[in-house]
Amino acid sequence: MRSSGRNNDSGRGNYRGAGGGTSQPKAGGKRDEKQQRAGRPRPEERRYDVGGTGGAGGPGGKDERGGAKSGGPKGGAKTGGAKSTGSRGAAARGGAKGGPRTGAASKGARPGAKGGPQRGRGQAPARPREYDAQVEERNRARHNKPQVKTPKTFGDQEGERLQKVLARAGMGSRRACEELIDQARVEVNGQVVMEQGVRVDPEKDEIKVDGLTVATQSYLFFALNKPAGVVSTMEDPDGRQCLGDYVTNRETRLFHVGRLDTETEGIILLTNHGELAHRLTHPRYGVKKTYLAAIQGPLPRDLGKQLKDGIQLEDGYARADHFRVVENTGKNYLVEVTLHEGRKHIVRRMLSEAGFPVDKLVRTSFGPIALGDQKSGWLRRMTNTEVGMLMREVEL
Repeated sequence: MRSSGRNNDSGRGNYRGAGGGTSQPKAGGKRDEKQQRAGRPRPEERRYDVGGTGGAGGPGGKDERGGAKSGGPKGGAKTGGAKSTGSRGAAARGGAKGGPRTGAASKGARPGAKGGPQRGRGQAPARPREYDAQVEERNRARHNKPQVKTPKTFGDQEGERLQKVLARAGMGSRRACEELIDQARVEVNGQVVMEQGVRVDPEKDEIKVDGLTVATQSYLFFALNKPAGVVSTMEDPDGRQCLGDYVTNRETRLFHVGRLDTETEGIILLTNHGELAHRLTHPRYGVKKTYLAAIQGPLPRDLGKQLKDGIQLEDGYARADHFRVVENTGKNYLVEVTLHEGRKHIVRRMLSEAGFPVDKLVRTSFGPIALGDQKSGWLRRMTNTEVGMLMREVEL
């Protein structure tokens, strides 16, 4: 009876070992548990994409706890069926020794088909190209729809806030422009603005601060102190120095307001505001220009009266609006002449006709814009106040 018990124990141990083909020693309980644990795959080694019959641990295999040699989850998937004797599933998975894997356990095999691709549980089914093309067309159609215009009550209101327009025009910060509105110093199209948040169109609305028009559009206004020898043109075909040489880095095309003789120095305006430039040079608006002329004396006392009454020239009478002697050193006189005419060489011709040829001539002001202490050859941008005074001068 004892011997039969030992045979039973050894048989049980063989069943648990499953694949070694040898009986286990006496202390088979602990070893059987170790071998049982060794036969199970670790969590990170488990394969969830194995399907079909005859897989490791599946219903098709005879031995569920096969060891490394028995064709279990580790050995059976990697070795051929000729070496495994204790598992029918291992034989189903393997082919000839060293041959390629086929059947359900092969990674590229499809369940139920020979040599077909296998699809795991976590993988999405493959889609045909025609379906992808349809999805792409639907996406493009959705994004290429015409933009729907929402009502004004739900979208942005037209125009810009008045204080923002004033700040961009150089009238100060937005807070300072709001104070100008609170002080009732701002007009829009002739109406005084008394509340904040009014929206305007800078391209169409006329905006004034203290009665002076604000240049809110993208206009440029410059004042240049032209040196002697510079031609009053933006381009010179003969290659001489001209006004365009001082604004070559400007993207916007500028043009000069009026002209100055090549040897005459002084202020000349450059802008891209066509209407303003036209009115500043038109005789109807009579914008005054002031000149300083160096002549040789002695001068008669009635020279100013002669110039104001008019000097007969070959193209008609020319009259000065104002005349005065600024400086006198011996025979050298520096006189100031103001007139609103803009004919060619008008100041030189008038003084020469009166008997006093001009040695040097400088234009010191153009309307309300004075030359001041601006150095010869310097270009400066006019302030918004100066632009407003110019526009008021020509009723803009």
